[in-house]
Amino acid sequence: MTPNHAQPIRVLHCPTDVGGNPQQLAQAERELGLASWSIVFQQSYVRYAADEVLSQPDDSRWHMEIKRWGVLWRAIRDYDIIHFNAGATIAPTYSAGVQAKLAQASPMVRLLYANYARLFYLRDVPLLKRLGKGIVVTYQGDDARQGDYSRKHFAITHANEVAPGHYTDEDDERRRRAIRLMARHADAIFALNPDLLHVLPEQAQFMPYASVDVRQWTPVPFNSDTNRPLVIVHAPTQRAVKGTQYVIEAVERLQAEGQPIEFVLVEKMSREEARRHYERADLLIDQLLAGWYGGLAVELMALGKPVICYIREEDLRFIPAEMRAEMPIINATPATLYEVL
Repeated sequence: MTPNHAQPIRVLHCPTDVGGNPQQLAQAERELGLASWSIVFQQSYVRYAADEVLSQPDDSRWHMEIKRWGVLWRAIRDYDIIHFNAGATIAPTYSAGVQAKLAQASPMVRLLYANYARLFYLRDVPLLKRLGKGIVVTYQGDDARQGDYSRKHFAITHANEVAPGHYTDEDDERRRRAIRLMARHADAIFALNPDLLHVLPEQAQFMPYASVDVRQWTPVPFNSDTNRPLVIVHAPTQRAVKGTQYVIEAVERLQAEGQPIEFVLVEKMSREEARRHYERADLLIDQLLAGWYGGLAVELMALGKPVICYIREEDLRFIPAEMRAEMPIINATPATLYEVL
């Protein structure tokens, strides 16, 4: 994957900003001397800082598609390595998420886009490979996770909690086909969540989160005032996925018993507003169903805050022994959270 010239290796990260991981990884690579750049097609509400955001408020769906193919041309012309994230590529897709975004469009537009997306889905990967590009893909969660596998193999999983349309047989099979294609063409495959390695090819490797620059998250001194309530923070992006119902039940039970707890539910906030809550928190309850912690847990640990999360024992075989030994997560399940608190 190393180009035959003395110039810095040129790396393109695209097309999402899921968890801020691709953007921070590009920044870290630049510090190491690589010519890395991150392009986000559609910025999430969290608005992670990206080098370039493709979609603008006045862009039509079809204008965005023209921009999409422009990115493919730039990938061919300007970069040595293409690092895809969240299991997505430059080419269009017609996943359940895309279908939801097109729900208000006319039936004709939905039909046209569906056929267009199915025609080109993942076609960019073998093309880029034939043109000599290095191909890397990082899976970050539901881009690889399959509802049918999770329900069959895991006693605790959010696949049993989410709405029926969250995991469909069609999407599960689409993910399997995409993974098989990536296994044929990718030079490296990574997963940020160890449970994904059950369904990814043998060459896939676990990668810790790269989304947090600890230089920007200095520990906050502990507030030793014993007369104040304990501040517990929980920040779900999707409540059913994070196990929010069980968090609320455990906290409310403790509050009903007279425990002095201030419970802060951080939802749909800017990163700046959310960070103010994190800095004054005494404890984070992260996710209770996925079997691993999220990028938010890394931020809170960098602030010096304890974190509660469900860690699935059978997934730990994918984690380096040194990391397993040093992981400072307080383990809890929905059934044990009250006692752990």
